[in-house]
Amino acid sequence: MSPQALRRLSVAELEALIRPSGYYTVKTHKLKALVSWVGAHDDDLAAIFVENTEQLREELLAVYGIGEETADSILLYAAGRPVFVIDAYTRRLVDRVGIPHEGAGYSGYQRLFSLNLPPDAAMFNEYHALIVEHGKRTCRKMPLCLSCLLLDVCEYGLSQTAETLLIQGARKQQPGTGRPRSNRPARGTGGLTP
Repeated sequence: MSPQALRRLSVAELEALIRPSGYYTVKTHKLKALVSWVGAHDDDLAAIFVENTEQLREELLAVYGIGEETADSILLYAAGRPVFVIDAYTRRLVDRVGIPHEGAGYSGYQRLFSLNLPPDAAMFNEYHALIVEHGKRTCRKMPLCLSCLLLDVCEYGLSQTAETLLIQGARKQQPGTGRPRSNRPARGTGGLTP
């Protein structure tokens, strides 16, 4: 659906279309604001995306309903700019692994990536997708630490796992070795057990 078509829809029509997404009443007004902003630029995304990244980000942030994560998502995924998107999955992973960063705010997390990775939109896109997938499958709100491929380097996972192992006796001794048997999948299997 084009920005023009979205602008032509009434609020009630747009609400009906996006109702399954949840929070449709609020999202309707935010979508209307975004397509109005695009319309003020003659619906020319190519011309919009020629702007300097910082200037474009500031313009996006001035649109009702667009915060830092949404603005950066537009910059990375739509405009192809090397801007790392920080979301709940990214913050959770960075904090649990124990990676030091400058402050707890959005920009502190973002600086962690921008200062340590080359500015490459395709790489940022892939890294973010992998972090999201890891957050959905393993590093959930209630994490599955024993099956995590990052367990060996994760401060939170190691502390939780040690406690879990002591309390629940989750691992049994490997026969003849006196060492715990790992329930984790082999490295390089993507978390899938053969």
